[in-house]
Amino acid sequence: MAIDATFGSYTIVAFVATAKPAKARSFYRDTLGLRLVSEDEFALAFDAHGTMLRVTIVKEVRAADYTVLGWQVPDIVAAAKRLREAGVQLQRYPGMGQDEQGIWTSPSGARVAWFKDPDGNTLSITQF
Repeated sequence: MAIDATFGSYTIVAFVATAKPAKARSFYRDTLGLRLVSEDEFALAFDAHGTMLRVTIVKEVRAADYTVLGWQVPDIVAAAKRLREAGVQLQRYPGMGQDEQGIWTSPSGARVAWFKDPDGNTLSITQF
């Protein structure tokens, strides 16, 4: 059975899990500045520049050891500074050759920095 359109024409919804909804609400709303759209016993929904981010409430988060959510930013140095000023620690990974600010430059030239949410989910900022 064919679908009526390709999935490339549909709006994407992003998901991340939390076992600490109050801390997640504060982090995503107050620290990262996302607008809280709704909240119920199942999830916190945020507007992330037109993309819905559903922070799903679960009993236990099994944080992945890779990036689960990221933002493309125009100025990674400014974005990293804003995160640090908000009390967010940028992650450092041995052997990655990150600069003094914790920013890694990929072989393609993209610059990336990683940080964690209150549940240990790895998030990133990238300047392409």
